[in-house]
Amino acid sequence: MTDEGRSRNVAIVAPHFPPSNLAGVHRARLLSQHLAEFGWRPIIVTTHWRHYEEELDWGLNSLVDPKLEVIHTRAAPTKPVRTIGDIGVRALPWHLAAIEKLRRANRLDFLLITVPSFYSSVLGQLAYRRMPLPFGIDYIDPWVQMWPPAEVRFSKAWFSYKLGERLEPWAVKNASLITGVASGYYQGVIERNPQLETTAVQAAMPYGFSSADFVAPSVYSQRPKLFDPDDGHLHLVYAGAMLPKAYSVLERLFEGLALLKRENPEVAKRFRLHFIGTGKSPNDRNGFNVVPVAERLGVSGQVREHPNRIGYLDVLAHLTKAFGILVLGSTEAHYTPSKVYQAVQSRRPVFAMLHHASTAVDVLRESRAGFAVTHTTDRLPSIAEVSAALQHFAVGFDYDADQVDWSAFDEFSARESASRLGRAMDLASAKFDERVKRRTQ
Repeated sequence: MTDEGRSRNVAIVAPHFPPSNLAGVHRARLLSQHLAEFGWRPIIVTTHWRHYEEELDWGLNSLVDPKLEVIHTRAAPTKPVRTIGDIGVRALPWHLAAIEKLRRANRLDFLLITVPSFYSSVLGQLAYRRMPLPFGIDYIDPWVQMWPPAEVRFSKAWFSYKLGERLEPWAVKNASLITGVASGYYQGVIERNPQLETTAVQAAMPYGFSSADFVAPSVYSQRPKLFDPDDGHLHLVYAGAMLPKAYSVLERLFEGLALLKRENPEVAKRFRLHFIGTGKSPNDRNGFNVVPVAERLGVSGQVREHPNRIGYLDVLAHLTKAFGILVLGSTEAHYTPSKVYQAVQSRRPVFAMLHHASTAVDVLRESRAGFAVTHTTDRLPSIAEVSAALQHFAVGFDYDADQVDWSAFDEFSARESASRLGRAMDLASAKFDERVKRRTQ
């Protein structure tokens, strides 16, 4: 609260927001549910859904607080000629106009930009240049990072990487706050821009989860469409995109399953691993990324891939009816899949393959919500280790939802994330005010 006892307003820029079915929409949605408890009234600045290119999931609107103020803006069209696809670029001038309108009405105390779209990050500096204001950038994904497609000179990914190298220093120049779903997501930003160590507050808060999502009527009353939970198979569900540096982990999983097929075929043949939303784009029904790997390693009979993204509530319905939840991490130490904390809310056991530095490893084990086979950046678990873990998960892991230590997940809830963000914005605002005061003296 301010000295006057009123809540301050934070405008959260979320280029996609429900009914968009992209994963990033849930960052702003979940944070906005609880920020008012910590003295910050959220106002969402987003793009009107008619400008989204992906399929819409209207069921998501039922998870948005009806009292939440949402400003929908225009964006440049992609038809009849798609010259620019990135929603952050297409909506940039209208998002900036909405921010300026809030400021003129004295309804803007802080600006928080969630990225991606990474190009939306320049909104803070653009607004700051017009008149200084405290702003922060929240990294759902790292921005300037080298990945295999970007190594191909003059490719689209290479140009995007080079553009990010140039834009990021300007975008963060006057930022008061740098946040992310884990510190590793923004650590590179700090290293490339060391002045942020003293000029910007830093805070990490996980994606967070809301257990209320799983009790929505459209979740618990819905039967999964992609498998029959009563057919006697062990259905494991992986939902979400495949990260570039997760494919080696995927291969080791399939190698372990192939070994299990040779050594204990009766157990192995019961497995059905379902990969949902792993295509090359959200609407790509034929962009199979997982099945070719399964075919190459001899486990295609146990693997099913649904490349295009399905609705969030539909995903939750599949999670709650599955035998277990499959989570694959990256070989990068910073990557901590936020989907772990969502997965455990399905009250189904989790089988995870994670970097040993992931915060989820100990939480899964200590809470008895599942277990993780771990790896390092340079060393994967052995094929035999993965095979034994799969067998144990199938016939030896004693899971009881009533025996799970649910308190172990409190610090990963959306409410706790909102609390951390609220405190960070308090500090960043005070730091900003102090700088302004020094300049005017």
